[in-house]
Amino acid sequence: MWDPSWRRLTIQKWLKIQVWLKLQDNWTKPAEKQDFSMWPDYPKRFGPLMEEYITIVQGLARKIMRGIALGLGIPPDTFEGERAGNAFWVLRIIGYPAADSDTEDIEMQNSGIGCGAHTDYGLLTLVNQDDDISALQVRNCAGEWIWAVPIPGTFVCNIGDMLKVWTNGLYQPTLHRVINKNPKYRVSVPFFYEPNFDAVVEPLEILKEVTGGKTLYSPVIYGNHLSGKVLTNF
Repeated sequence: MWDPSWRRLTIQKWLKIQVWLKLQDNWTKPAEKQDFSMWPDYPKRFGPLMEEYITIVQGLARKIMRGIALGLGIPPDTFEGERAGNAFWVLRIIGYPAADSDTEDIEMQNSGIGCGAHTDYGLLTLVNQDDDISALQVRNCAGEWIWAVPIPGTFVCNIGDMLKVWTNGLYQPTLHRVINKNPKYRVSVPFFYEPNFDAVVEPLEILKEVTGGKTLYSPVIYGNHLSGKVLTNF
């Protein structure tokens, strides 16, 4: 019988095995402390600074979406309201270990340590990354992997799956991966800007006309799409 205290653990890099791991410690917010703070005490002011940062990138992502709408010839608030007016968002702070030149694992030396090829699930991803480490790669229209070399003071902006659906394929998601062959630890702070969790995502009628009149993608509730991706990828 399935035991809910067990979770699947997939190791896809160099060990290439799949196992089931018993969770010994599962830390969650105490039910009796709904205002319990999950921010660490150190570094000082980390929590307030991150909350300020989140507010800024939320506003930036919303402005970009308004610009995309204008570029498509549709009202600037198309991606507001019931579509993304209460946008679901995720901010992650991800560390990629430095490449270990002393390891005897040749495959590990050659491939680097990072994240496999994938597209993001939502609308936009704003990637804030170390200025002096090239580790992010994107695949261009010719099918070639090219480095997204960091430009100081800028974000990398990835298109997500849901923007592809709403635009009926006019915008395509960015296939990307992370390969850190550098001798330095890399930090990336991606901000994932998504539709409303309960939004029905389907090609916009006006954009179906632009793309030949055919509906290329089936409707999906964003929360269901996200849950399915998380369950299969993590």
